[in-house]
Amino acid sequence: MTRTAIVTGGASGIGGAISRRLAAEGTAVAVFDINAAAATTAADKIRAAGGTAIGCGVDVADRAAVEAGVAQVRSDLGTPAILVNCAGVTVSGPFLELDLDTWNRVLATNLTSAFHCCQVVLPDMVAAGWGRIVNISSSSTHSGVPGMAAYVSSKSGMIGLTKVLALEFGRSGITVNTIPPGFIETPMMRGALDNGVFDLDKQVANTPVGRIGRPEDIAATCAFLVGEDAGYITGQVIGVNGGRNT
Repeated sequence: MTRTAIVTGGASGIGGAISRRLAAEGTAVAVFDINAAAATTAADKIRAAGGTAIGCGVDVADRAAVEAGVAQVRSDLGTPAILVNCAGVTVSGPFLELDLDTWNRVLATNLTSAFHCCQVVLPDMVAAGWGRIVNISSSSTHSGVPGMAAYVSSKSGMIGLTKVLALEFGRSGITVNTIPPGFIETPMMRGALDNGVFDLDKQVANTPVGRIGRPEDIAATCAFLVGEDAGYITGQVIGVNGGRNT
């Protein structure tokens, strides 16, 4: 049985790795990304590798755009049974210089987007009696990061949302879990390094396994959580961080 997955922020970084991994395991994947061209390119590469995928240009902070995107998925691939909320942005700077517009934008992209996507796809999962939701949060929620108040707050909210949805929908055959990645090599992380938020050598030194993480490390855990074998795992925070923040 081929199931359909939606991966938000699915064109690059962690989301891109998850899209590719799920497709390689036989899932039909809808790549949601605010960059429509990047979503199309990512889907084209998946199909070229033998998988099934479509690219959808969707601003997941926009409820109407999410609804239109999910309608396209239902039409082109089938009812979504898997949702991975991975879309995110980060903004760094002193808290007292953080303006309200930036705060609202980060929360809309990182947290409210998951609210939209979950509300739109959960009725289909309930009707089917089966569903998997994985929310990509952040290991920064364990310790905080100076200068990243909006990002850390939004990702902390993802953990709370995960726990509530797991309780509300467990009896409907739906599991909801969250992965807070550790220090992972992504374009977003590279941007933070360039802005001086993190020091690469220090981060690697503080990671027990002695290396920076790869998007594929997160994708592997996500692939397990959306499968049949993980049906008794829900409401959990599954750290993938090389031994940090355990």
